[in-house]
Amino acid sequence: MNFLESVKMAGKTLLSNKLRSALTMLGIVIGNASVIAMIGIGEGGQKFVSKELESLGPNVLFVIPGNQETQRVSRDVPRTLVLEDAQAIASQVPTVAEVTAELNSRQVVTYRNKNTDINIIGTTPTFLAVRDFETEKGRFFTDIDMKRSNQVVVLGAKLAERLFGNVNPIGQQLRLKDTRFQVIGVLKAKGSNLGVDYDDAALVPLITTANRIVGRTSPYGLELTYIVTSAKDADSVDAAEFQITNLLRQRHKLTGEDDFTIRTQKDALQTVGQITGALTIMLAAIAGISLFVGGIGIMNIMLVSVTERTQEIGLRKAIGATEQDILLQFMIEAVIVSAAGGLVGTAVGVSGILLVAALSPLEAAISPVAIAMAVGVSGGIGLFFGVVPARRAAKLDPIVALRSA
Repeated sequence: MNFLESVKMAGKTLLSNKLRSALTMLGIVIGNASVIAMIGIGEGGQKFVSKELESLGPNVLFVIPGNQETQRVSRDVPRTLVLEDAQAIASQVPTVAEVTAELNSRQVVTYRNKNTDINIIGTTPTFLAVRDFETEKGRFFTDIDMKRSNQVVVLGAKLAERLFGNVNPIGQQLRLKDTRFQVIGVLKAKGSNLGVDYDDAALVPLITTANRIVGRTSPYGLELTYIVTSAKDADSVDAAEFQITNLLRQRHKLTGEDDFTIRTQKDALQTVGQITGALTIMLAAIAGISLFVGGIGIMNIMLVSVTERTQEIGLRKAIGATEQDILLQFMIEAVIVSAAGGLVGTAVGVSGILLVAALSPLEAAISPVAIAMAVGVSGGIGLFFGVVPARRAAKLDPIVALRSA
């Protein structure tokens, strides 16, 4: 009997028991769909987070108060960075293009009868260049606004819509901590960065924030939540980090550990890649258990099939079929079931990825490698778990098989 005849016979046998064949495929379908969906969702999550980090701005470095140890054990944010540090970085670090500083506070904003709790971000006029933001309406505050401590505010797109609706907010007055501020601009929508939703925040000149909203609490200068710098180009990021570290250590007269932490976009992307990669592998491994269970189901059904088809096997052997012919037929049946389940599972998995992408901010990440691996593994599982039933069928004695019938 040639291979094509064996395939035809295996197909007819499977089609004659449609329900059993479908139930046997179910485990493989679930396993394949789970593996492909988990890998796709993991990769989609990685792309989403990477895109969020890249939107922080080009070649950005964050200088954060306190080292990693103090940040981990202390509930209070260390107060080790001041405005003079940012000014020194801007004037003395040659690899830095722009520097901005932020002083953040949570306050209630009031417009007429509307009150809402928002992030107040005190910053400098260089914020737009460093953080890669743009104004949609009006203007951003200037150096003159900073020096005069003008009571002006730039709103995020979401906050402007929430407070003013269809009314043009430019020139309107609102209250921040019982102080009147004039709206001079609205930012283009960009989304949240590192947990701060700038679309739902109000930006105020840094000096005004210190004088009118937060207050000055450090004897060494105007304390900051963090300093943000942008290197001149991607090749200058490492050099900028080294130079900023040396400058701040000299300014803070440090001889031991740093009292600040510098985090780069590259470091964040690398960390995110490691975390999401590990999670994707873990999810794929858990989903892969379904493939293993599906293989056991194939072996179980094939063993039952051997028992039911004892007479057929004996008759085929009696008329000249060899052990190899019997072995090949049962192996083909197992591979057809697992491969068909793999293809159906692939369609279900891809559909799941597209559905998640449609209902969430995650991107649809369909990995051809994952699909090829899942289908290949499912076929291999069918081959592996089909060996025992096929060998059992091939070893049946034709006389005993015919007599047992």
